Formats: sequence, C-alpha cells, structure tokens
Amino acid sequence: MRVRKSYDAYRSHENLLSDARRYPDLWRLFAGLALVSVVVVALNAILFAIIANLTTPGSAAGFLTGASPLALLIVLSSFLFATLGVALSARLFQHRSLASVIGGQSLAIRQFWRVFRALLLLSVAVFALPPYNLGAPLVANLPLARWLLLLPLSIVAVLIQTSAEEILFRGYLQQSLAARFRSPLIWIGLPSILFAAGHYNPATVGDNALLIAIWALTFGILTADLTARAGTLGPAIALHFFNNFMALLVISLPDSLSGLALYHLPYQASDSDALRPWLLVDFALMIVGWLTARLALRR
Repeated sequence: MRVRKSYDAYRSHENLLSDARRYPDLWRLFAGLALVSVVVVALNAILFAIIANLTTPGSAAGFLTGASPLALLIVLSSFLFATLGVALSARLFQHRSLASVIGGQSLAIRQFWRVFRALLLLSVAVFALPPYNLGAPLVANLPLARWLLLLPLSIVAVLIQTSAEEILFRGYLQQSLAARFRSPLIWIGLPSILFAAGHYNPATVGDNALLIAIWALTFGILTADLTARAGTLGPAIALHFFNNFMALLVISLPDSLSGLALYHLPYQASDSDALRPWLLVDFALMIVGWLTARLALRR
C-alpha cells in the first residue's frame, strides 16, 4: 500500500516521461551521457585556452577557482555547455526537445516562482528569528554598491549553473531511467548518487568530504522528489537556485567560488572542525526548504 501511495504521489512525473518512453533503450542514455561529456570537456577546453591566452602565465588555473567576480561569472556561465550537451543528446538519441526535458514551460515558470517566493519568506523568517550569533564575524568581500551592480549578472549566472545541473540530473538522467525502470529507487537513487560523487572532493574540503557528499546525495533525492511531484523541473531549479544564491552570492567560503559573494566565512573549506557546524545547519535548512517547497506546490 505504501509503495502504491508513493507512485500516486508521483503521477505528475508521467508528464515528463511521454517522449522519453518512446525511446527507453539504455544504450541511448549511455550514448547521450557520453555526448554530454564530450561537449562539456571540449567546450571547456576551448574556453580555458582562450582564457590562458588572454591572461598572464600561471593565472589561468587560478581563474577556475572563481576568486574574482569576472572569473566566477565565466565559470558559472560555462555550465551552459552541459545544457547544450543535454539538448543535443535528447534530440539525437531520444528525438525530443530540451523543452520536453524541462516540462511545460508556463507551468514550470509558475511553479518556480511559487516555490522561490516561499523560500524567500522562509529566509526572512530565519534571519529575523533568534539566535542572531552565527559564530565568528563574517568577512566583507564586495562593497555593497558593487555587489548590487553585479547582482543582475550574478543571478543570471547562478540560474544558468543550477538549471544546467537540474536539466542533466533531475531531467535527462532521471527521465531516461524512469522511462526504463518503474522503481523510484533506481530513477531517484542513481542520479542522486552520481550527483553526490561529483561533490566528493577531499583534496579541497578535507575530513568533511564525505559529509558534503551525503549532503549532495540528500539534496539530489529531495529535488528528484519535487520534480516527480510537480511534473516539471521548475521547483527543483527554484530550490537549487535559492541554495546557490545564498552560498555563492551572499555568504561563501573564501577559497572556492567566492568572487561574487557579499560576505565570506571566516575560515576556509579545509577547516573541517570550523565548517562542520555550518554543514549541519545547512542540512536542517535544506530539509526545511524542501518541506516549504512541497507546501508551496499544494496551494
């Protein structure tokens, strides 16, 4: 009975699967993922070569960390290559459009704004309520006037990055698996595991690498759940965008993707003991954000 209820909750997911079900062969999925990889690697190599020719020797590698506003804008915008790869793969191997991966355009936009507004209200409540002590004082990064001037470009860049990840993981990959397998354990679980693997980076975050990977695994499961309940990628993109807006544009770590943030945390990603309490708070906020999004979709 419980399994049946979970399937009923995901009835809207069928709206995303009609085109994918016409070509459910796994070789099409693997070929599509290979094409996405080729497109991303090739276009990033070209971009990196251009940057290397335009910058001083040795600075191009540092450019990829997004330490300056321009660098981070380019790094985030380069995720458009992944969206292009998905669009080509969906067209060549499943004979479907990128729009069919995202879901109904008007519905996806309405659901995006509904969830995003609810998350904004949640953030206002979180910041307004005690406790007000967030630990060590934050470090100012960009002057407020410059941050506001860059904000329109920053928002577009973060939206490109978060949309690309949702289109790939909760869109193309999830839908292709769901077209072939009935169990959510497969079409939610496998993309979430791959998403977590992409966030496992012990060289940068040290002892917290596994915890961050678990965070990403949980985030992947929750956004997959939202997608299956909503029938579009709109809510998942909204939750992902809101999370990265706060993590990249408001308060970021100082040593990675930090160029557009208004404030930096007073320690680096490798400071495991100092970072761990923030990660635990982030876990709690992620769960609350997911519940908020689900409530917003019910209205």
